[in-house]
Amino acid sequence: MRFHHLVAPFCAVLAVTTPVSAKTISVAAGTADANEKLQEALILAEPGDTVQLDAGVWKLTDGLSLDVANVTVRGAGAGEGGSILDFTGQQGAGEGLLVTSDDVLLADFAVLNTKGDGIKSKGADRIVYHKLRVEWTAGPKETNGAYGIYPVESSDVLVDSVYVRGASDAGIYVGQSKNIVVRDSITTENVAGIEIENSHDADVHDNIATKNTGGILVFDLPSLPMQGGHNVRVFDNIVNDNSTPNFAPKGNIVASVPTGTGVLIMANRNVEIFDNVFADNGTANVMIVGYRYEHKDPKYQPLPKAIVVRGNQHGKAGYAPAFPGGDAIAAAMGGSIPPVLWDGSGDAVVLDEVGVLSLNLPDVATPQSEAKPAPADLSTGTPPAALPTIKLPDSMEAKVR
Repeated sequence: MRFHHLVAPFCAVLAVTTPVSAKTISVAAGTADANEKLQEALILAEPGDTVQLDAGVWKLTDGLSLDVANVTVRGAGAGEGGSILDFTGQQGAGEGLLVTSDDVLLADFAVLNTKGDGIKSKGADRIVYHKLRVEWTAGPKETNGAYGIYPVESSDVLVDSVYVRGASDAGIYVGQSKNIVVRDSITTENVAGIEIENSHDADVHDNIATKNTGGILVFDLPSLPMQGGHNVRVFDNIVNDNSTPNFAPKGNIVASVPTGTGVLIMANRNVEIFDNVFADNGTANVMIVGYRYEHKDPKYQPLPKAIVVRGNQHGKAGYAPAFPGGDAIAAAMGGSIPPVLWDGSGDAVVLDEVGVLSLNLPDVATPQSEAKPAPADLSTGTPPAALPTIKLPDSMEAKVR
């Protein structure tokens, strides 16, 4: 496990991007008008400014928003004694904080108990989430907000050193975006720990995904403006004990994720899963499946393509498969299924792994009732060329040094 980042020269970058007149706007916690004072600071901030959140607990009743580019929102830390934005009394079901501007850094504060998503950014390019905590403190509940960290429709996204607990959909979700890095973060007791959806060019590495329903998801779904998810690398992560019963609201796509899933790839292409440490995932350490739900999108491609699984460490897995018929299959195989589970659709190459079970469903139109589970050898295919490392702009890397 490396748990380190590329070091980028940043002095020159700061000199270019930070205006001479940049100022720090400090906002105190604990006042009766804290909500209004903080929102006012976010409105009055100018490019290059820092909105500094003092230490303390902020009792907030309304969501916050930022639409000014090149602003830093920084607290005094995300742990106890730091800057805690507590939305337990939030009115309405919106986000805790919504960002719609480019070149923003969010760092060193916590967001608790939002009615909706924790921190969302939309159409915000070169967004950096750093040393944040988003948590629903009562633990897994269907009524918790859907997403903890939620960048969508963006180019150049960095999620670095965050902690998310209790999201009823995904702790860290990046959707319909490109050029993405999610690293050095911890997700626990969410339905999905980390999810990359309808996005391309993403590196997910050096994270810990534990005690979720599913650890790391790589999905491509129909009827969304950006489709054709591809070029995703999931590596050097610890993905273990993802055993929390699924608590997603009915109708959500993640409500179908089986408890005990390590990594789940659905209908994506050019995905590499390598050098991860897996253990104690009761359904499977790695699942590769097609999209088997009704849809009306003629352009949608529902099969997984060019999926490569290699060089991972596998602990105990497949001992409590939570999909229809899974218990019977496990019993017939001596009590557990192999760590890698493939539905049989699309194509995959699995190298240097401890075992694969195929359900031998050749396409997504074949009903699961026709599954013919059997061990499979997927090591004979020729893997595609290795995917490149994601490179973010130097200005983004400079912000987390």
